[in-house]
Amino acid sequence: MTRAEQTAALGHVFQALDADAVMVIEAPDSHARRDGTRALETFAARFGLRARTALIGFVNETQQEIILLYDPDALSARHDPKGPETGKHGAPGAPRFDGVLRIDLDIDGVEDKVVWSKPPLELEVETAAGTRLRMIGVHAKSKAPHGARTPDEILSLSIANRRKQLVQCIWLRRRVEQHLEAGDPLIVLGDFNDGPGLDDYEALFGRSGLEIVVGDPGARLYDPSIGAILPLCPGAATPTTARFKVPPEGKYLNALVDFVMVSGDLMDRSPRWTIWHPFEEPSCYHDPALREALLTASDHFPVTLDVEI
Repeated sequence: MTRAEQTAALGHVFQALDADAVMVIEAPDSHARRDGTRALETFAARFGLRARTALIGFVNETQQEIILLYDPDALSARHDPKGPETGKHGAPGAPRFDGVLRIDLDIDGVEDKVVWSKPPLELEVETAAGTRLRMIGVHAKSKAPHGARTPDEILSLSIANRRKQLVQCIWLRRRVEQHLEAGDPLIVLGDFNDGPGLDDYEALFGRSGLEIVVGDPGARLYDPSIGAILPLCPGAATPTTARFKVPPEGKYLNALVDFVMVSGDLMDRSPRWTIWHPFEEPSCYHDPALREALLTASDHFPVTLDVEI
């Protein structure tokens, strides 16, 4: 497809969503010659979107930013990162997401240093109704062994990538616990590149990164899709949020990797989730123009949360 075709499809999808706020994962990059927020605001103006103000956090070097596009009449938002700055030497615990976490990855008594290639976007949000809450946009480490050629290289890189993904999730969970202890209403949302049973390497580490972020009963985040896969029943039907073409045959693989998780206090606000899957959500399937737009716009499908705030 052409970039123009994809942009038009994205515009159609965003118009259909008509959301107060959209956490855009893999947003346009920002650097000396490009401005990702300006690009999204121009996109919003072109398609007449209510969500027309863009807010970015820490700019990264991967050409895939995390940017909130929101309706300023519905809410206000500001970038509000938590945790201490670390410098290149790092710090234990839950430092700021643009820093370096020191942690013993492989329990050998030696601390390793871990960074986020795409630091989560931490926001303080207040709605027009006066509800104050925290929002964290996430794009966790991909576990795919990109660049590996031999079976040994694939095995080694897959394990290394999963280890880093798990540490990012531990780091994120520590921040989540800080907000839960403070009584902050919290939404954690984005692409986690993970979920229970998603790959064979999970058995090496005991549980998925997603399970770490969700937490244990009593301090748990909620998304109904997670309830559908925990515990995972082999052969059971599960929701999906992404559809990837797998070489060399070009067949499609469906995956559940995108989530909108909320704290327990927001569960009392009548939340309702929808995965805008062109084949699994009836309202999308029976709208041919929207169905085709969803397929053209991205290999991930929007996940929305309607909540009374």
